[in-house]
Amino acid sequence: MAFDTGDGMTADATETRTTQTRTEAATWGASRFDEMHDADGAPRAHYRLFDEWLRNTREDAIESKRREAEIAFHRVGITFSVYGEASGNERLIPFDMVPRIVPAAEWRMLEAGLRQRVHALNLFLGDLYGEQRILRDGRIPSDLVLRNDEYRPEMRGLRVPGGVYSHISGIDLVRAGDGEYYVLEDNLRVPSGVSYMLENRRMMARLIPELFARQQIAPVERYPDALLATLREAAPEGIDDPTVAVLTPGAANSAYFEHAFLAQQMGVELVEGADLFVRDDTVYARTTRGPQRVHVIYRRINDDFLDPTVFRPESLLGVPGLFGAYRAGRVTLANAPGTGVGDDKSVYPYVPDMIRFYLSEEPILHNVPTWQLRKEDDLRYVLERLPELVVKEVHGAGGYGMLVGPAATREEIEEFRRRILASPANYIAQPTLSLSTCPTFVESGLAPRHIDLRPYVLSGKRIQAMPGGLTRVALREGSLVVNSSQGGGTKDTWVLEA
Repeated sequence: MAFDTGDGMTADATETRTTQTRTEAATWGASRFDEMHDADGAPRAHYRLFDEWLRNTREDAIESKRREAEIAFHRVGITFSVYGEASGNERLIPFDMVPRIVPAAEWRMLEAGLRQRVHALNLFLGDLYGEQRILRDGRIPSDLVLRNDEYRPEMRGLRVPGGVYSHISGIDLVRAGDGEYYVLEDNLRVPSGVSYMLENRRMMARLIPELFARQQIAPVERYPDALLATLREAAPEGIDDPTVAVLTPGAANSAYFEHAFLAQQMGVELVEGADLFVRDDTVYARTTRGPQRVHVIYRRINDDFLDPTVFRPESLLGVPGLFGAYRAGRVTLANAPGTGVGDDKSVYPYVPDMIRFYLSEEPILHNVPTWQLRKEDDLRYVLERLPELVVKEVHGAGGYGMLVGPAATREEIEEFRRRILASPANYIAQPTLSLSTCPTFVESGLAPRHIDLRPYVLSGKRIQAMPGGLTRVALREGSLVVNSSQGGGTKDTWVLEA
């Protein structure tokens, strides 16, 4: 799929549009946009205060603050796990002191686009597990979703509270050389990283409080309260004072710190599957005071492991009977099972058409041009240009299962070609993006590094995007992969309120 042209075309017309824009898409975003500096190297208006602080602060003082941040993060235990590493798998996510700063007007546009997109995705999921109007209308190929590994037929006909499937969404945004934002990926299942957003802000307010005093920076500290309110709003009908719990796979999980952090910040129980049981389609937690009913579960485990009586029978992480209690309307699962089909990379190209179909609006945020290798013409085109493009597995995540053509060796390209030919439908391709950069402290000093942005969107009685989000940075020179599992770091994101 190419750029959305705003012409209201359906999915069938999109196929024709792809051919028309192939040449321009292959070299798309060749120039680089720097968040802090304009083309002449001068600081942009919204960065002037920070630039002044940077120029007037001694190097040894900045280095001292950087060391202070690292020690504090170690003390708090802000780490993540990397599966499969032979030597210790606990890592500290590198934190960078140069913030990503977003002007107020820019954020208002992003906020409107995020709310629009998440609204349409929730409507799509409700339709998919209900009347399937969008499939009957031919806007999305039926086999693409009904045969998708993330599609859960067990969800058909199930009415979820408020019609919300993805209560917590993380939408990955990138900025290309033209300075415009694009949606790179939707995360609707169990989006992670919000704990780092919160801790990064605490750290920056501690290290340079004078900058917070001199300008209005939108707060992010209310996220745990907003999350709890969203979860409580999702309680089964008739429950006025719901009990909320966070369901974790356990301490071995890569995001366990975040699970424990959010539970503590919300003031709710962190539970594992063994801590819960189901009786008469009702979920209870085992406590020292006896069984306590649980009404809302913020689950941080994948669908497959939720309930061994319905999904994977060998799962020891879930709760037998949990899905039955969910179907009976006795407990709410956030996010709902089956949301994964909405953020699958093979479905991503059709989100602009979802917005038009369900909201009768034009997309505010555009997709990155995308080729679907299940289509013969797209497959042929991509195979001819593998060294120029980025190829992704449709179910891949965390920077794995991906080929970055310009950075790959000939052997890696040929190996990926064999994998594509063995199963073309498992892949999409996109142009190699010239992601925007932001100055970042590296071993050699301050240097531009590529970044993306993951804002978090909460859907309850209203849809709200938290101001800013998690900025991830590719610390290796020239790298476009920002994932922490691939050596990326994080920055604080400042949204200016005026």
